[in-house]
Amino acid sequence: MEEPLDEKRMRLRYAGTCRICRAEIPARTEAVYERSTKTVRCLSHDETAIAHEPSAERPQSQPEVHAVDAGTPGASARREFERRRQAREDRERAKHPKLGGLLLALRKTPQSTTSWDTGALGEERLGQRLSELCTDSLLVLHDRKIPRSRANIDHIAVTPTGVWVIDAKKYRGRPALKVGGGILRQRTEKLVVGSRDCTTLVDGVLKQVGVVEDVLLPGGRPEGPGRPWGGVPVHGVLCFIEADWPLIGGAFTIRGVDVLWPKKLYPRLRAEGRLTASDIAEIHRHLAKALRPA
Repeated sequence: MEEPLDEKRMRLRYAGTCRICRAEIPARTEAVYERSTKTVRCLSHDETAIAHEPSAERPQSQPEVHAVDAGTPGASARREFERRRQAREDRERAKHPKLGGLLLALRKTPQSTTSWDTGALGEERLGQRLSELCTDSLLVLHDRKIPRSRANIDHIAVTPTGVWVIDAKKYRGRPALKVGGGILRQRTEKLVVGSRDCTTLVDGVLKQVGVVEDVLLPGGRPEGPGRPWGGVPVHGVLCFIEADWPLIGGAFTIRGVDVLWPKKLYPRLRAEGRLTASDIAEIHRHLAKALRPA
């Protein structure tokens, strides 16, 4: 029998909940996705078979639980790059109707524009790998908009050890911790990449961590059963992709923010902790609802 146009049988990339029996469906499990309602259901709930069951045997209807929109890695940065690139092209062609195309080809694209392309590439690469790691005990969200702000959070991972707020950076140079002060002066810590002072990146991650912590406060969660989430740890991470990391060591922590690279990050996300798969799925859904895709 042909598959209804409104439905698609597929292996889920992210965990979901059957809209009929409310059972948890782990990531990578085969299920039916309903396009019109954006919900999923177990394979045991075949709508065609249910339609021919005696009415007494049909399952009671349940409130629909919408599938989580995990977002697209680097989507907002990619849109901004394309907007700036198109705006530059429009300006040149309006100013030089005949030679605009040639001038665009000969002139170097401004760094203020290419930086968005570089950032998008970093987010896309890391986000793809994080999505591949997803299981029922590791769920991710990508490119989430911070409420009442133009800023966004690159990636959020919900794991047994807590929630990880991950800022992806594609910088050249070697990240390092520079410590100043001492006995007679107040201790100071700076994040440098090559010769650049990038300490403001740490401030950015700490603000993102604060946003997620506020969302997880007991007063910020929807009413319903389950434990308060105020005690769930929220970890901040600066993940530098393609940086000049040393062969031995290299990762460090500054003001509570872990600075590392992807291969150092993945084992931390897969570590065992106290949160169950049910906890992780519930927190993941709540964060997805509170922090919409950018």
